Amino acid sequence: MEKIFVKELEISPEKIDLFFMVKSISIKIGSNGKSYLDLTLGDKTGDVSSKKWNITPDETPRIEEIKEGDIVKVRAQVKEWNGNKQLDISIIRKAVEGDEIDLSDYIKKAPEESKDMFDYLYETAEAFQDEELKKLCHRILDDNKEQLMYWPAASKNHHAIYGGLLYHTKRMLESADALCKVYGRIINEDLLKAGVILHDIEKLREIKSDLNGISDGYYFEGQLLGHIVQGIKSIEKYCEELGVSYEKRIMLEHMILAHHYEPEFGSPKKPLFPEAELLHYLDIIDARMYDFEDALMGVGKEEFSDRVFTLDNRKLYKASDSKID
Repeated sequence: MEKIFVKELEISPEKIDLFFMVKSISIKIGSNGKSYLDLTLGDKTGDVSSKKWNITPDETPRIEEIKEGDIVKVRAQVKEWNGNKQLDISIIRKAVEGDEIDLSDYIKKAPEESKDMFDYLYETAEAFQDEELKKLCHRILDDNKEQLMYWPAASKNHHAIYGGLLYHTKRMLESADALCKVYGRIINEDLLKAGVILHDIEKLREIKSDLNGISDGYYFEGQLLGHIVQGIKSIEKYCEELGVSYEKRIMLEHMILAHHYEPEFGSPKKPLFPEAELLHYLDIIDARMYDFEDALMGVGKEEFSDRVFTLDNRKLYKASDSKID
């Protein structure tokens, strides 16, 4: 059976057989009082919301065996719901040995090698003139190297891919290089880039991930505190241990505290110095550009995408000369 990827799905009255990886799965109770299966299925090209309605008692034990990260075969119809494609599943089962699954079809990875991205971060810190910031960034990168090789930057949405945290951070550093050329007269380049390297590092303790870079939710502390508070606690510990100056520590903590900008997104204070302000915009630019690229991959030229939740439910347009494949 020829593999059909998420980005190739077309709305149709016909049922088709498909293989996908389970990104999330839960049994819920509908308004009619009947159980239904609510899933997110995906592959290396993207994710698709999926439902299996009216689960029978005979089906329940088999369905309860399916977990996040499993490959499943479904027979389903591709429908439209609220402007997006959705699978209406009639049959679902776990993949078996004879299905000849190629796991690389199902793991969405950053387009660069993790080792190369890690080295870029490490070499950026190596070029710092500020020895305290260099020592701090090197120590934190060294302590977290193994996890950084595969960790996503989110459980869902932007950079929720294998190596996503490194990819997000590296692209922010590349943007920081360009903006430091424009605003170098008022920006402490070492401080800004240290903030970039460290701003999301506690996502390693906030969100869960398996070795394929797939997250099934949050750790207990991550759920209750979040990576911003966790990041401030971590920076304080490392700075005290390494003897980083008090002012520098507080400024780094403020950059982490303020990088989401608004209280409703987890930042109780807005940026109070230029490097903190620029960090926020570097973060939001990269997140938005990732969402644009991800949504438009596989969309035909001169066509519109499905609605993108993270971009205010906009349908995005792909121009005739778009560089996005």
